[in-house]
Amino acid sequence: MKKKLLCMALAVVVFAGLTTGCGRRGSGAQATGGAAASGSAQSSATGEETYTWRMAHEEYNGDMQDVYCQEFAKKLNENSDGRINLQIYGVGQIGDALQQCELLQNNGLEFAMISPGNTGTIVPENQLFSLHYLFPNDLEKAQEVLNTSKALNEKLVAKYVEKNILPLSFWTEGAMWWTSNKPIHTPADFKGLKFRTMQSPVIVAAYEAYGANPTPMSYTEVYSGLQLNMIDGQENPISAIQSSKFYEVQKYLTEANSNIYVTATCVNPTFFNSLPEDIQQIVLDTVEQMKGRSYEIQDELNGGALEKIQEASDIAVEKLTDEEREAFAEAAQSAYGKYKELVGEDGSAILDELMAEVAAAEGK
Repeated sequence: MKKKLLCMALAVVVFAGLTTGCGRRGSGAQATGGAAASGSAQSSATGEETYTWRMAHEEYNGDMQDVYCQEFAKKLNENSDGRINLQIYGVGQIGDALQQCELLQNNGLEFAMISPGNTGTIVPENQLFSLHYLFPNDLEKAQEVLNTSKALNEKLVAKYVEKNILPLSFWTEGAMWWTSNKPIHTPADFKGLKFRTMQSPVIVAAYEAYGANPTPMSYTEVYSGLQLNMIDGQENPISAIQSSKFYEVQKYLTEANSNIYVTATCVNPTFFNSLPEDIQQIVLDTVEQMKGRSYEIQDELNGGALEKIQEASDIAVEKLTDEEREAFAEAAQSAYGKYKELVGEDGSAILDELMAEVAAAEGK
């Protein structure tokens, strides 16, 4: 599996050379292993190069991406015998999610967590992750598709690389839940609802298909937006709803499982291509080690979140029935047409291939 990942990633890097969503706020960068200026390489006492890099993520201290990044940094340091030091920055510390993405593109950052919902205008094809009822309802099967899909890990990755972003791994933060100020059991219940979304045309199209009034808004503004009735609801994995305390300013929490929140561990391809082969291999091996761990992290944080919410509030917890989910899935189909309209022939082919891979994973 490692050799397969290495070949795939290096092939994409060669291509690069040819073509070139909380309540707790972070208190500052957290460094693993020490100390030089970001992006620097120095010689150690043994004569070997040591490296200090920066990695940004889109969440706050203790949230899922933060836990992942801290462990990724620790493993990089251990796997390199202390030669690689990765400094971690949460959202807001060096910009919002979109600004972090732009920094990565411009080699102002070496690594970043890039979530498609925040970057759909940069890599339009990645908006397939925002389509509802696309991935298996079983999260383990969904993660396996993310790990093995050629449509994603070869064809979609190539679209990212055209924009100077190299995804090394796609992973899920869990299934989406809805919070709202009214019960939601049918698409009609969304009519006129000011529903916060990320800045993705396909996410907007998905909720327009239900009759909602999608309202793109930065993640850092969601709590106050709900509190001030600027928005009536939002979607997120249950752990984010708990850590961000959205339940404090909402009346209903619905287990929707409408889609999965996907993020990607990304590196600047020009930077990565400049590294010695042994250092590249350490990075790739560490990403591979984190694949299974990323699923465990989402399971751990999502697993106890509902209980914590119920202990801290009297929010009404709802669950869609199979029949209700089918009604939403039928209504959501218009967003698939919107996606294909936006991305053209290449993006449409990626979606078609992915859908076939999902069907195979589900034994259909």
